[in-house]
Amino acid sequence: MWPTLLESFELVLYFDQQVWEIVGVSLQVSLTALVIGTVIGLPLGGILATNDFVGRKWLITILNSLMNVPTVIIGVLIYLLLSRSGPLGSLGLLFSTTGMIIAQSLITIPLIAAISRQIIADGWAVHGETLKTLHLSNHSQIKWILWDCRFSLLLAVLAGFGRAISEVGTVMIVGGNIANSTRTLTTAISLETSKGDLPFALALGIVLISIVLIINLLASVMKHIAEKNYG
Repeated sequence: MWPTLLESFELVLYFDQQVWEIVGVSLQVSLTALVIGTVIGLPLGGILATNDFVGRKWLITILNSLMNVPTVIIGVLIYLLLSRSGPLGSLGLLFSTTGMIIAQSLITIPLIAAISRQIIADGWAVHGETLKTLHLSNHSQIKWILWDCRFSLLLAVLAGFGRAISEVGTVMIVGGNIANSTRTLTTAISLETSKGDLPFALALGIVLISIVLIINLLASVMKHIAEKNYG
């Protein structure tokens, strides 16, 4: 056990090229999907939380259901869309980082939207009447609520990042786990473990855990600074 752990730490500390290529692909795909999920998910959550319209309850139910759909099903659906015989096959996005970003975005959007909708709904219950009396536009009201709930919404964004970077099935199906191209941390860990290369798999696991810890630490620091400056 100890030799395996020591070898895995050496791979990380000595910046093994293969390890860091995989890390680069993972961060590129997951962070891009997170940005897309945040840009679409937060406003969508805000609209569903602050507006009452026909079909709203059905949309919320669908959104909550999508949040719990097994990700491999999403992977299969994206595969069918992007395959040569699929409607988007001519774009050549299957087994590419772009295809993986599309797949991960479809995972992060419902998650961020569903969590943010509940957070914003709670904030709207407290401040909604006040904002209406100020005669602000709906867009301005949503912006104000998003800012007021920014610390709680940060947790929704972090949940989206955690979902994206830890995803295995979807990126394996859509990306193909191609070396030096679409191999991510999670798919590489699965592959190397099955091959019996435990030091390499552990090295990737160490990096994955470190990334998650660093992101959460930065979020805590940002929250502390914001609370100190804005009260």
